[in-house]
Amino acid sequence: MDIKQLINFITIVEEGNITKAAQKLHISQPPLSNQLKALEKELGVKLVERGSRKVTLTDVGNLLYKRGKDIISVYESTLHEVEDFKLGIEGVIKIGAVSTCNQFIPNQLISPYSQQYPKVKFELYEGNTYEVIDMIERGIVDIGVVRTPFNSHDLTCINLRTEPMVVVVGKDSKKFEFKKEKLTLKDLAEKPIIIYRRYEKLIMQEFRINNMKPNIYCLNDDSRTTVAWAQAGLGVGIVPKSIIDDSNKEIDVYELEEEGLKTEILVAWLENKYLSKSARYLLNMIKDRDF
Repeated sequence: MDIKQLINFITIVEEGNITKAAQKLHISQPPLSNQLKALEKELGVKLVERGSRKVTLTDVGNLLYKRGKDIISVYESTLHEVEDFKLGIEGVIKIGAVSTCNQFIPNQLISPYSQQYPKVKFELYEGNTYEVIDMIERGIVDIGVVRTPFNSHDLTCINLRTEPMVVVVGKDSKKFEFKKEKLTLKDLAEKPIIIYRRYEKLIMQEFRINNMKPNIYCLNDDSRTTVAWAQAGLGVGIVPKSIIDDSNKEIDVYELEEEGLKTEILVAWLENKYLSKSARYLLNMIKDRDF
C-alpha cells in the first residue's frame, strides 16, 4: 500500500461512490475500481460493501479510513515543511492543545518564540487532554499542552504552571454569596456543586479526605459548561483557575485552599520520536523560561 492508493481510497469513501471519486481524481472509473480491488487483495480484507449507488465501509475499512486520514495529514504536513525549508522558512510546529489553555499558549509560549524565530509557522490541533495525548502518540502533533490529571508513562513533560481550583458562582446568585476571598470545601457543604467529569475523581477524593459527602448537582464534559451553569445561578462550579475569562463580569471567583485541589499545565512530547529543529528550539526556550 502506498500514499497514492491511500489517497484514492479516502476519496472513494468521502465521495460516496467510485464514479464521483474518479471524477474528482481526474481518472477513469475502471482503473480506480481495480485499484480498490488490488488494495483489498493486498491487505487480505474487504474494505467496502459495493452498492448500486453508494459504497459502505466495513469495520476494517472504517479503521483504515480513520488511520489513513492521519497518515495523509502527516504526509501533507511533511511536504509543506520541506517546501518551507526550500523557501528559507524554518518549518512548521504542530501543537496539540486543550481548549482551557487557549489564552496561555499564544501569550506565554508563542509570542516570545515568534520574536526570536519569526519564520516558523504553526498548526494548532485542539481537543481534551486524552485526545491531545493520542495525537502526540500517533505523531499528528510534535508537542502537546495538556492538563493533569492523566496517565501516560511514555511522555516527557515540562511543568509550565501549577494552579489551584476555584469556585465560580453567578454574580447575581445571592444564595451562593460568600463573605471571604478564599474558601475551603467545608464552605460548600450542602450546596449544589457543578463539575467537569474529568475532575470528578480528584474532587471527590478531596471531599472524602475532609469526611464530607458533596451534593453533586451536575456532571458535564467541559469546564466552560461548568462556568455557564454556575453563572446561571444553578449551583457553584469548581474549575481550574486559568479557564476563567477575566472579562466575564457576570461571575464571582473564589480560590480553594485545599492543597490537593491543584492541576498542572504541562508541555508534553515523546522523546524517542523525531522532533524538528524548530520544535526542539521551542522546547529549549520553554525549559529556560520561568512561567
